[in-house]
Amino acid sequence: MIFRHIESADDIGESFAVMRELRPHIEDVDLYRERVQRQQRDGYRLLAVWQNNELSGLAGYRHLENLIYGRFTYVDDLVVRQSCQRSRLGEGLIDEVRALARADGRVMLVLDTGLANSLAQRFYFRNGLLARGLHFSQRLEEAGI
Repeated sequence: MIFRHIESADDIGESFAVMRELRPHIEDVDLYRERVQRQQRDGYRLLAVWQNNELSGLAGYRHLENLIYGRFTYVDDLVVRQSCQRSRLGEGLIDEVRALARADGRVMLVLDTGLANSLAQRFYFRNGLLARGLHFSQRLEEAGI
């Protein structure tokens, strides 16, 4: 496993096919590139893992601070190519992000997953992440409030 942050526009574009496995609603590589670059200006980092010279997985994360957790790292995106699952790449990405978080003085690693995504939940439990609450959201353009 080789880990490296993706930063250039070309590398972001190359990561599109992998990210689409997690975020299929993003259908356009240029839109993806623009969103990643905009998020990068706000502290988002995109960590990639290569196996056998193939980009095989991604972890998008950011270092944050709030009153509930203090200084923490939030994982926005975690995906491994379907063809590479069960190869411990996801575990490797989580471990690498943990190490980066610790090195930056972070005290918590936090992420969200869908309530119906039982496979991801089992993966997170196996990797030491525990469910501590529910995540609530509301689409503002549809709220009518």
